[in-house]
Parts: sequence; structure tokens; C-alpha cells
Amino acid sequence: MENSELLNLEEFLPYRLSVLSNTVSRGIAAAYVDRFGLSIREWRIIAVLGRYPGLSAAEIVKLTEMDKVAVSRAVTRLTGKGRLKRSLSVADKRRSVLVLSKEGKHLFDQISPLAKSYEERLLKCLPREDQDRLSEMLDNLQKQAKALRPPD
Repeated sequence: MENSELLNLEEFLPYRLSVLSNTVSRGIAAAYVDRFGLSIREWRIIAVLGRYPGLSAAEIVKLTEMDKVAVSRAVTRLTGKGRLKRSLSVADKRRSVLVLSKEGKHLFDQISPLAKSYEERLLKCLPREDQDRLSEMLDNLQKQAKALRPPD
């Protein structure tokens, strides 16, 4: 294989996005892992349920693109720590939904400003118009990635 055919990771978008995602997640996690005893996955679930209460674990998986087993384990830990409550859906009694407990809401309220502050400091290197354009480009890439994904 010629060098020109080798995968150049420094220019390969999926690799760059993965590294950036991990770097940003660790940066935000520095604000809550030790202080609040949450993992990155647990915070993501709390953040999603803080924004969209009453989702099922399967809906969290779909919304976040997180691994099903990882979500299940994190939900079990959060429920065991009293940070989430599981109940039956009002619309469909066969369906289990998750909501933040009082402690979970308190965590969400405490960590959200820290996460927003990190985001502001991260984006500070980009002018406002570039921030808007980046958001638009990320939306487009997400739609395209979903379109290219094989059916479940």
C-alpha cells in the first residue's frame, strides 16, 4: 500500500471528532466527577432527563447514541444512588420511564452552569458567526451520519 493511500488520522474527520468529543467530555467532567461522584455517562443521562423528563432507557439510547448496555448500567447506578426514579408511563402502563429524583434535579441544577461555563470558554476562540456556522455544520453532519448508518 502506498503512503498516499494510508489513512491520515490527523485529517480523518471521524477520528478528529472522536478525539475532540473525548477531550471536551473530560474537560467538563473535571468540574463534576470528583465533586459530585458522577461518571461522564451518568452526567449525560442526568443532563438528558433534566432537559427531557420521562424518557425510557431506550429513548435515551436513541437520543444520545450511547451504547445500550452502558446506558442500562448507568441508569441502574443512578437509580441505586437515588438520583433517578423509574415509574410507569401515564400514557402506556406497560412502558417504564425515568425522571430525575429530587437529588438528581439538584445535581442537574448545580452542574448545568458549570457545563455552560465550560462551553463558553471552549467557544471563546471562535467569533459568534463561526459558532453559529459550526452548530449548523454539526447538525448537517449528524443528519448525514444517520442517513448513512445501516438500519437497526
